[in-house]
Amino acid sequence: MAAGDYSETVVIGAGQQGCAVAASLQELGRESIVVERGEIGQSWAHERWDSLLVGSGNRSVRLPGWEYDGDDPDGFMPGRELADHLRRYAQQRKLRVLRHTPVREVECLPDVGERDDVRFRTRLDAGGVIESRNLVAALGGYAAPRVPRLASDVDPSVTQVHTHDYRNPAALPPGAVLVVGTGISGQQITDELVSAGRRVFLSVGRHHAWPHHHRGRSLHEWMYAFALHEEYDRAAAFEGEGADAGVLPGLPVAAVREGGGDLNLGTLAARGAVLVGSVRAADGPVLQLKDNVVAVAEASARSYRHIVDTIDAGIRERGYPVPGQRPAPGVDMAHIAPFGPALDLERHGITTIVWCTGFGPDYRILPAHVLDGDGAPRQRKGVLGALPGLYFAGLPDGNSLSAVAIAASVTNGRSIARQIHVDHVLRSGSQASVITP
Repeated sequence: MAAGDYSETVVIGAGQQGCAVAASLQELGRESIVVERGEIGQSWAHERWDSLLVGSGNRSVRLPGWEYDGDDPDGFMPGRELADHLRRYAQQRKLRVLRHTPVREVECLPDVGERDDVRFRTRLDAGGVIESRNLVAALGGYAAPRVPRLASDVDPSVTQVHTHDYRNPAALPPGAVLVVGTGISGQQITDELVSAGRRVFLSVGRHHAWPHHHRGRSLHEWMYAFALHEEYDRAAAFEGEGADAGVLPGLPVAAVREGGGDLNLGTLAARGAVLVGSVRAADGPVLQLKDNVVAVAEASARSYRHIVDTIDAGIRERGYPVPGQRPAPGVDMAHIAPFGPALDLERHGITTIVWCTGFGPDYRILPAHVLDGDGAPRQRKGVLGALPGLYFAGLPDGNSLSAVAIAASVTNGRSIARQIHVDHVLRSGSQASVITP
């Protein structure tokens, strides 16, 4: 891009959220340009482990004007396949995407008038500048890997990787592996490592467990039949007190390898994974643990039982003629036991720690005055920024993560596009309705 180039709207990030915003603007006849630091679908294609499965299922992979068109709607595609879908979509819709174009910073111009065409200057690493009236930050909440501070106190002979950098078992040094975290990444990676014949220790944390399949139907089908999205919202809600305030508990694992059954602490322990308590401190080769293995497993078992009971109650109330399931499904506690207050990495032959401890947002390219003290966006309803013309795509709404789900990109994109359309109609003085089709 040459210095001084202009687009009515600049979208930063060409993941599902950014592509959805650009396509939604296109539906309303509004122009935009998407600026992407890497490839379209960069995170899905290059920044997650090789065997990652998209937990929301293939049916959820939809974008404005496009529904999943593959031959396995009830399956779970790998992350790299999702990236392929995004690239094909962007090509078919002829979205204007600048790939391999990192943004150095965004400048929010002061003293901008209501009818001014330029509110923002997006400065590129390569030296170009794109001016725009609107700026959509579609950077998502999964940009910056989170590793606990105690990691620096671990013996340096132990290899440490975050899920951002983990790819597959063969890429790890020989020896046992400690996986820290029992969300989707922790459980999927533990399952993969055990299948590869590795000795695995899994450090537990708060999470929810749901069945992959129940009474002849997939979990996602029952969620649709009984409108159980509020249950997912509760599972995805930020909670906690003190040091854990605002921490997201691990989400239920619904995606499993083809032919696999449920994935939870019970199934992983039965397959040989050693469950240990949450890591609270490190002193060289020894990690100090919480005595919470059984408590965490029991809490996840209750969440599993709750969703099963909710589905069963719905089946009874509506008289659906579906097969029963005996014995009743649940988290098998038979192989789950307390571990102890410490884990000696050297004694157990643990040569690698995989930190499945989540990600945080990274909005440092934006001016400090549109961010709060923690560097998070100042926003309303997960979409509207602190300045006119500034929008965010893919932020949590309140304490729920449902707004960042893949399927939500359609709603998010069209919501932002409508706001930009209203701004255009009122700025131009047109008598056209601000109400979109």
